Amino acid sequence: MDKIMARGLRFQGCHGVLAQEKEQVQPFIIDLDLYTSLHTAGWSDDIKDTVSYDEVFYHVKKIVEGESFNLIEALAENIAASLLLHFPLKAVKVTVYKPEAPVEGRFDHFAVQIYRSLK
Repeated sequence: MDKIMARGLRFQGCHGVLAQEKEQVQPFIIDLDLYTSLHTAGWSDDIKDTVSYDEVFYHVKKIVEGESFNLIEALAENIAASLLLHFPLKAVKVTVYKPEAPVEGRFDHFAVQIYRSLK
């Protein structure tokens, strides 16, 4: 199946279990694999035959920056469900990175990845 890939979408949000995480914004990075047929768009060369990167970006931005979740697992589920509902996708893979997780120690990030498809 064809896919559109979006990597390193950067947003600020208030997600986490701790009170400080709900009060202070922190960075979240999102990677997306959007599974859909690209055949028609490949031949027509017309934006109406594909998924708009701009629309996807701002759709995800509204979720990450507009809502608050305890877990990045819940954030990923909500992103996936909303993308499947609002765009002509067959499936989606969502990775949510939390580079400033409240963990003592050195690390690049903690992350979750989910794959969801239409039934």
